[in-house]
Amino acid sequence: MSFRDWLVGTVVSTQSQTPTAKSIVLEVPGFGGSSAGQHIDVRLSAPDGYAAVRAYSLASTGPSSTIEITVDLIPDGEVSPYLVHELQEGDELELRGPLGRWFVWKPEVTAPVQLVAGGSGIVPLLAMVRAHAAAASTVQFKLLYSVRTPRDMFYASEFAALASPTFEVTYVYTRETPEGWPTPAGRVSRELLESATIPPSESPAVFVCGPTGFVESVASWLVELGHSAETVKTERFGGA
Repeated sequence: MSFRDWLVGTVVSTQSQTPTAKSIVLEVPGFGGSSAGQHIDVRLSAPDGYAAVRAYSLASTGPSSTIEITVDLIPDGEVSPYLVHELQEGDELELRGPLGRWFVWKPEVTAPVQLVAGGSGIVPLLAMVRAHAAAASTVQFKLLYSVRTPRDMFYASEFAALASPTFEVTYVYTRETPEGWPTPAGRVSRELLESATIPPSESPAVFVCGPTGFVESVASWLVELGHSAETVKTERFGGA
């Protein structure tokens, strides 16, 4: 069976991540597993034959037919309102994949890894963090995670549980910080990237995911700071 074939997955469970985002776990017979960072296409079909297809990053990774995606609501969207508000355990979804071979991390890679996420761009990077933990990798992993407020953070408890000598998280709150947070709310800046990420002298593999404007700014600053453009891999989505 090819990754281009449409498969039918059954919803095993759902879980709210934020007031507007939901994780969906599906069992997909025939799905051959995925590498950390890949995505799938999801297709919703109307009775009149109209179909809408959207791409969603996989939070899951490895050789399993059980997959996980996390969907953030686009209020006027065609697909996300159904997935966030209406989809229930036992429902079925059409999907195909895994897709994407460039924006991936594999445990055999020995270079240190710097992850930079904006909002829901955390999902494929979570898959990399999970793969790192599952492999008991000793490679240094650092994550810089930017969200509007504490309520908008995906997988907060899991990141806390995964913290280790080889995995470190730096949080940036752009609109509202937790009580007692040592720094005021503000956007990711060139200066913050210089102080809070793995330096280019260590030749890290860098993965940046988030809204288009965020990704373009971060990638440009990283190159200005001395990272090779070939080592800064990006994945982006529309919106602000």
